[in-house]
Amino acid sequence: MKLKDLEIFVVAPPAPGWGGRYWIFPRLTTDDGITGYGECYASSVGPEAMRAVIEDVFTRHMQGENPENIEMMFRRAYSAGFTQRPDLTVMGAFSGLEIACWDILGKARNRPVWALLGGMMNRRIRSYTYLYPQPGQDSAHFWVDPDAAAEAAARCVEQGFTAVKFDPAGPYTIRGGHEPSMSDITRSVAFCKAIRAAVGDRADLLFGTHGQFTTPGAIRLGREIEPYNPLWYEEPIPPDNLLEFAEVARHVRVPLATGERLTTKAEFGALLRAGGVKILQPALGRVGGIWEGRKIAAMAEMFNAEMAPHLYAGPVEWAANIHLSAAIPNLLIAETIETGGAFHLKLIRHSIRWEDGHILPPEAPGLGIEFDEDLARAHPYDGALLHLQMQEEPCDYSRPNRFEGGAPATAAPR
Repeated sequence: MKLKDLEIFVVAPPAPGWGGRYWIFPRLTTDDGITGYGECYASSVGPEAMRAVIEDVFTRHMQGENPENIEMMFRRAYSAGFTQRPDLTVMGAFSGLEIACWDILGKARNRPVWALLGGMMNRRIRSYTYLYPQPGQDSAHFWVDPDAAAEAAARCVEQGFTAVKFDPAGPYTIRGGHEPSMSDITRSVAFCKAIRAAVGDRADLLFGTHGQFTTPGAIRLGREIEPYNPLWYEEPIPPDNLLEFAEVARHVRVPLATGERLTTKAEFGALLRAGGVKILQPALGRVGGIWEGRKIAAMAEMFNAEMAPHLYAGPVEWAANIHLSAAIPNLLIAETIETGGAFHLKLIRHSIRWEDGHILPPEAPGLGIEFDEDLARAHPYDGALLHLQMQEEPCDYSRPNRFEGGAPATAAPR
């Protein structure tokens, strides 16, 4: 069995677009006709440029290879061009292709992917979601309104969720870490207070920041939200200085989580050695794939750290996360888009089940999903923007910052 053909789908989810502006799905086919689907969570270049990278990684390192040889193909891509170091774009391309190889291997052996990763450890996978506005609700106002967030959190708990995530402190800028404005700190406290009052002890609060703050700024904000006992304080500083997480952890009594913007075990290993972070959030479509995620989980065990696979992408990365989550002993929780996402589920013909706050690992071969290629082709992405984008304007200290979460606006938010 050898890898033969590649096709790439770049899909634009319809409004409201939770999960990003577009999703990139490679499909691999072997010389004996088995197909596998993957997903590349890479957004540092546009989708057409990314398509070229995926094609290059496939033809250069994988075409003609047995899909069993995951380690060999990873080492080729990781070492390409005499590098042997983490490369976000190349690893993003390889990740999606690697996930497709696991889908092929499971189908060839008539077993789900989790069975090939060590077997079933978790038959029900605890899940969480971001808080999203309801259809017809004023989206721009929702992201800055603690009462609206509290109402959304209460709805999620009634659905069965035991954890909800929100990120009220803006803005997301290209300028590296900044000090939070006092109005952002005030709003963050108001969100935590309102949501905790709405859910009581029925759900954990997950406080996100998207790497916005300087180390002192992260400490200032973190101390203010401590009384509401969040389960985690997510990515409080930019991901390009892993050593500073330990400094934040020394001063803030909320567990730190990070990892969605990191790639390969090399970066996660440095993070674990530095200390301070005990909740790892790899995005399998970026980190190097399922096998690299399995290695990171094993490393994390030795540091008494837990895994919380990240998802702000499409349903194939979600499926990959689920199979990894099913097989590891140090799983904390896995992200979903709401209870699976309307378009997400439609794109895989509802082949993954969410039930009472948990995801049920598929039993079907491979990833256990039924990818709808006709639907994917019917929703091509023809825009010029990246999957997610940050604004160039700095933090506003004279008035409250307003920004859009979830599906970002075309113009930079103010």
